[in-house]
Amino acid sequence: MVHPPDTLALLAIALGVEAAAGYPDALYRAVGHPVTWIGRLIAALERSLNRGSPGRRRLAGVLALALLLGVVGAVAAALTGLAGLAGPLPALVILGILAASLPAQRSLHDHVTAVENGLRTGGLEAGRRAVAMIVGRDPERLDEAAVCRAAIESLSENFSDGIVAPSFWLGCLGLPGGALYKAVNTADSMIGHRTPRYEAFGWAAARLDDLVNLPASRLAGLLIAGAAWLRGADARGALRAMARDARRHRSPNAGWPEAAMAGALGLRLAGPRVYDGALVADAHMGDGRAGATPDDIGRALALYRTACVIQAGLVLALLTLGFAVAG
Repeated sequence: MVHPPDTLALLAIALGVEAAAGYPDALYRAVGHPVTWIGRLIAALERSLNRGSPGRRRLAGVLALALLLGVVGAVAAALTGLAGLAGPLPALVILGILAASLPAQRSLHDHVTAVENGLRTGGLEAGRRAVAMIVGRDPERLDEAAVCRAAIESLSENFSDGIVAPSFWLGCLGLPGGALYKAVNTADSMIGHRTPRYEAFGWAAARLDDLVNLPASRLAGLLIAGAAWLRGADARGALRAMARDARRHRSPNAGWPEAAMAGALGLRLAGPRVYDGALVADAHMGDGRAGATPDDIGRALALYRTACVIQAGLVLALLTLGFAVAG
């Protein structure tokens, strides 16, 4: 089960299950989450291998990434094979439910909504506490507009690497593809930092994450622009900001959805920011106003929901076409 339309059917089930139920808290408390399992393996490999000269650390990071992908790929392939023993239709359902743990539509929406609600009901301090759950910058340095921008930037970027990218690789390669993507993305988030400890060791993870996110980041920007068109926001502004600003972002991928969201909402996002006490220079995405508000978070969430619906619609359309061709 590693070819369309089977993989698209698996993806459709996964997106539907995750949108409806998310990842239940009771299940998380009982067994954790695939990302936490992957994270433990990454942490163990890092503790064991990340030592010596920068050159040795880089080679060790390549080895750690290879071991990580080998383990995750083997487990996902084994689960795919075991599910196949139940027959084609039961296998699709089983694998679709397993794959529902990989995209994070509902979780992302809930976390960003918490920032909007925190600002509305608890003021700046509540907003800072909520946004600290989804961004790495120091929340104490953020005023209300900066909290709002941070939430919208996180929503945009995570729409790409938390929803569109795992969906893309699930649709292309089934559960192994989605699981391998999640392993790469988790490794980048844990060790792909330009710090003395991780710059060499995490080099391979960061470069591979950039590569595997290339198609999804562009697609995510287009989905946001499509959502803007459907909801009466500035779709042309979204496309214009992507064309002008996306490649100026310090990340080769984050600029695409961030620029699209900025253009759609008439905002100016990104720009210089402080992480761990250090100023990180970055280009602005969009040329609108910097004074974002909680209402803008709500507008961004509306575009996000619509973009998720468009993605699901595209999956169903491709699935229908795939069955028609196969039949």
